[in-house]
Amino acid sequence: MKNKIIGFIGGGNMATAIIGGILASGLAVKEQILAADKTENALAALRERFGIRTTHSNQEAAEAADILFLAVKPHILPEAIAEMKDNIDADMLLVSIAAGKSIASIESLFGREIKLVRAMPNTPALVGEGMSALCANARVSEAELEEIRAVFNSFGVCEFVPESMMDTVVGVSGSSPAYVYLFIEAMADAAVADGMPRAQAYKFAAQSVLGSAKMVLETGSHPGALKDAVCSPGGTTIEAVAILEEEGMRHAVIRAQRACVQKSKDMGK
Repeated sequence: MKNKIIGFIGGGNMATAIIGGILASGLAVKEQILAADKTENALAALRERFGIRTTHSNQEAAEAADILFLAVKPHILPEAIAEMKDNIDADMLLVSIAAGKSIASIESLFGREIKLVRAMPNTPALVGEGMSALCANARVSEAELEEIRAVFNSFGVCEFVPESMMDTVVGVSGSSPAYVYLFIEAMADAAVADGMPRAQAYKFAAQSVLGSAKMVLETGSHPGALKDAVCSPGGTTIEAVAILEEEGMRHAVIRAQRACVQKSKDMGK
């Protein structure tokens, strides 16, 4: 990304995570980044944290950028595009992180051919552990896809998926941190009920979830095999697993996640 200007329309949490990853990985330097937001507090926070250039003008960011991230809420996206679509040239690469907004719907807002990548990151991006899904229209080159892959890998992990899978991505990664937080909270509540101080209970529960996830990713073992390895015959773990099965934990997670995916599909209609 040498000598390229990277612009942001929107300066919220996801823009912050992306900018942080770009700078920490050395993909670009602060002078290459320009963020636009209507809120001075958001811009001030970005200047203080990263020392980047900021502006209140979407048009200014769009005119200057070689790569432009559309990092506003989905309901704001049409207004933001209307403001600056005439400042977009044919060679600019656009990256949208607006949930539920398809490539076709964004293209229609511009009313002409554009280079567009659609992305679905999640909030763990804020701590460098995001899981992002990417898809692109036919005008984006392989070299440009690799540039965007490098950006999203700078604050976690990314995968290219067919756009038809984006609603599934919402269920399995976009919204799933909330399910995990609920699980951590429940484990901590049980520990508190058994006498552990709450702050310590959250630490034990959260670190156990973190370590377990790392085991899945780094060993390549099936989660069921890893579960079996912890369950000694007649032991404490199998006792807990039996209760979770009896209470329908697996079924509840599947039902909840599929409801999330259906809601995402309904919102995109």
